Amino acid sequence: MNLTDVISMLGSIATFLFGMSIMTDGLEKLSSGRLERILERLTSNVFKGVLLGALVTGLIQSSAATTVMCVGFVNAGVMKLRQTVGIIMGANIGTTVTAQLLALGDISSDNLLMLFLKPSSLGPILAVVGIVLYLFLKGGRRQIVGQIALGLALLFIGMNTLERSLAPLQTLPAFQELFVAFSNPLLGVLMGALVTALIQSSSASVGILQAMSSTGVVTFNIAFPLIMGQNIGTCVTALISSVGASRNAKRTACIHLLFNVIGSLFFLLLLYTGNALFHFSFWDAVMDRGNIANLHLAFNVCCTLLLLPFHQTLVTLAEKIIPGDAEQRELSVLDERFLSTPSVALGKAHESAVQMGHFVLDNYRLAVSLLSHWDPRKLDRLNETETAVDKLQDMLDNYLIRLSGQSLSPEDSDKISELLHAVSDFERIGDYAVNLSESAAYLHEHDLSLSETAQAELNVVTAAVDEAIVRAVDCYDRYSREEALQVEPLEEVVDLIHKELERRHIERLKQGACTAEMGAQFLELLINLERISDHCSNVALCILQETAPSDALVRVDSHAYLHALHHGHDRDFEALFTQFRDKYYEMMPEEQTAAR
Repeated sequence: MNLTDVISMLGSIATFLFGMSIMTDGLEKLSSGRLERILERLTSNVFKGVLLGALVTGLIQSSAATTVMCVGFVNAGVMKLRQTVGIIMGANIGTTVTAQLLALGDISSDNLLMLFLKPSSLGPILAVVGIVLYLFLKGGRRQIVGQIALGLALLFIGMNTLERSLAPLQTLPAFQELFVAFSNPLLGVLMGALVTALIQSSSASVGILQAMSSTGVVTFNIAFPLIMGQNIGTCVTALISSVGASRNAKRTACIHLLFNVIGSLFFLLLLYTGNALFHFSFWDAVMDRGNIANLHLAFNVCCTLLLLPFHQTLVTLAEKIIPGDAEQRELSVLDERFLSTPSVALGKAHESAVQMGHFVLDNYRLAVSLLSHWDPRKLDRLNETETAVDKLQDMLDNYLIRLSGQSLSPEDSDKISELLHAVSDFERIGDYAVNLSESAAYLHEHDLSLSETAQAELNVVTAAVDEAIVRAVDCYDRYSREEALQVEPLEEVVDLIHKELERRHIERLKQGACTAEMGAQFLELLINLERISDHCSNVALCILQETAPSDALVRVDSHAYLHALHHGHDRDFEALFTQFRDKYYEMMPEEQTAAR
């Protein structure tokens, strides 16, 4: 084998991999998000999951892409961990389609139609069709179809070129000895996993093995461990995608790895033990492209049949390997069928908005607890809940915008506007809770802590804000005017406490009793807490406007209404303000200059 053959081999591998890449990209573009929506709506039936995973992967030709989608959906709180098991199993079956297509090269027939199906003939034909569609029909689905055809053509052309460049290796003793070494199951699995991890495609690595089979040195006992390793190596993509994701998203990638590792170990043990006892006649049989494709398919189907009854066990194992509290947030269902009945759709949207309120209340309490006692598990829980809050907001915004296109009464139109404002306010409260957790993380990372006095002061304002959130969520949940009327005076008290604590803080800074670094963090905490109470006030005002009599000032001009409240024109407001002020000022520690 001379230098020209080596260059030809490397170029053909590059062509093959590039064809695989652009074909997969084109198939994903052609789906236009439909495949993701199908996965989103998956039921909890694991058998349907297997079929769906096989179908989706067969269409986009990438089990890694399907698994990465699952990781993303679990991370976003759209899909439960247990729902991904069936999809992952099915993805391993769907990824075998490419190998079956490449096996068409073994067709031997004088029939003209069958000859056209051979990759050596089909590749150039697809290249011509693809280049016409891709270059001369700009934009739209036809150009994407051209990209897919070009990718498949490059796949076939790369395969044929690779086979021709490998032909001199048939008589090279060193090459034969190298492949004989792969009959060692451990070495074969490691090599298959390494190659697949590098190119991040088990379909591509199986295709390369099919091309190698043209040399006549690939036997069953060599191909089998390599294919086992290729299935394990394809897990790398999902593992990489789970870095920095939620705990359950990491568990999804772990299930993918467990499925392939357990299946590979089981069948390696079964076949090698069986061969030691019965000396299988096929053990040293030479494999062609069709044999390798069928072995790949048979292994993945058998692996699925073996582990399908234990799908819940895989989830349990993943939870033990990646321990911790990662309870999945259940999101309210916004069924599109309700859009034709606006009153029902609005009721469901209201339920989801209330759910957002409870989520942000949970996150606020987690963030406050982190300020006094750092716990990374609580931070994980907070981040997972924040992801669910963001997903709920997107779902609600899209749902309400679609609902606004229906024929609506003036009351329903007002309700949509009120819901959009409330959803926005709840989402902002969640963001400020995340800001609080980031301050807690900063204090922990820099080994800083609040003094007893500072912590006591902070406890007062956090308690007042907690009550404001509770009252805001409750009034929105029950459309309670009584609860809503208590939020605004409480928000005023939070403002007053904020100003008082800010004054005390500045005084301590002047006296050198507080460092600039800690002072900046303390002020940042106060600002975030005050802004949370502002958004609670906005939510309550939505309810006051919704429940006010038709001639009430709040329906006419909310700003004038709030102005009237703040300037003592409402005795009930003044009484509540005084009640809350006395309640929280009694909790305030005496002013002193203790170092923070």
